[in-house]
Amino acid sequence: MKIELKEKQSVWIRFWAWYEKHTTESIALTAFIIYIQIPHMVWAGDLWLQTGLISNIHPIADFFLFGIDLVEIPLMINVTMLIYSRIRKSQNSKNA
Repeated sequence: MKIELKEKQSVWIRFWAWYEKHTTESIALTAFIIYIQIPHMVWAGDLWLQTGLISNIHPIADFFLFGIDLVEIPLMINVTMLIYSRIRKSQNSKNA
């Protein structure tokens, strides 16, 4: 039983060690997702104001601009993981 728990912990520890090494890529992904939100916000504002400048021009464009909103889900997971990684790192440095 202890061996299985130790193996699971080592996988968990290895995962977070790998994730901390790739923090730059993670932040770049977060920035990319935030930047593609800009056309979506303009499109949503156009829908709300009902000006029709960019919304309701073509159904495929509307589909993609609406779908950008769903990309926020991985962003939320990514930010949560970054926060947890930093907390874990600061706790490890306090214990060491």
